Amino acid sequence: MTDMTKGSTRYYMPRKKGFFARLASQWQLALMSVPILMYVFLFNYVPMWGWINAFRDYGNRKLVARGITPFNGLDNFKWLFSRPDFYQTIRNTLAMSLINLVLGTFSAILLAVLLNEVRQKTFKRTVQTVTYLPHFLSMVIVVAMAQNIFASTGPVNELLTKLGIMKNPIFWLGEGKYFWGLVGVINVWKEVGWGTIIYISAMTSIDPALYEAASIDGAGRFQKILHVTLPGIKSTFVILLIMNIGHLMEAGFEIQYLLGNGLTADFSRTIDIFVLEYGTSLMDFGVATAAGIFKSVVAIILLVGANFISKRLGEDTLV
Repeated sequence: MTDMTKGSTRYYMPRKKGFFARLASQWQLALMSVPILMYVFLFNYVPMWGWINAFRDYGNRKLVARGITPFNGLDNFKWLFSRPDFYQTIRNTLAMSLINLVLGTFSAILLAVLLNEVRQKTFKRTVQTVTYLPHFLSMVIVVAMAQNIFASTGPVNELLTKLGIMKNPIFWLGEGKYFWGLVGVINVWKEVGWGTIIYISAMTSIDPALYEAASIDGAGRFQKILHVTLPGIKSTFVILLIMNIGHLMEAGFEIQYLLGNGLTADFSRTIDIFVLEYGTSLMDFGVATAAGIFKSVVAIILLVGANFISKRLGEDTLV
């Protein structure tokens, strides 16, 4: 305790506990976190030792066959950024990430708001169950379904033709200009229910007195959504947005690899597919590792930048 004297009155300010003192007082929680810390350390930090491959030369097959991989400094990075196809993969990755972010966030919030306004519990639970079940489906199954639905003779083309919207079927799966949109639609269908759960949980924490006060002031249902519900989930939205911005360099791998083909390669090739091609098909581990490092560094910069901007604007932050 610290003695602070003012006149004849003494004030005692409690001292802040140090890190190790707080750790000792909460040893149960620290013990529970050990398995998670070990998991993160083993699977997220130990593999970073492999980053050294980005500074080795795997181009000389004779030396590699003898187990010799000399250091070549930043040559892999220089070669990487001299390739026009690498910039194309960056474009594809960012484009599909932004589409998934915008469509996924908007659809999740919209569905959560609509379900929050439903008073019939059975219908509400049924819709929730139906919408989040696709999250548990394998991407292989999802892509196989999409290939059948968007085939030239699939239900989408048949419906559009019968409605007179178009005369001839569209080759959805063979034209690159449709690929980004298809990826966005498929991701929304698969993940919208799962994202909705988070926002519905945030809505349950809104004080009901706010809705009652809005009703007394004469607010209608739409005005309550606009002035009570949406501001009530703003902090959740900001935190999720910051986290999603940190994943902008991860547009996905499975859906692009499974749905893409030779006709759409210029639009479906992402950084992860680029790494796979150079790391396994061409056996150039140096270039593949350099591309992975670039993706990780950019993701860290985006995450820190989004967190900093949110903090300067007075919003909630991760740190």
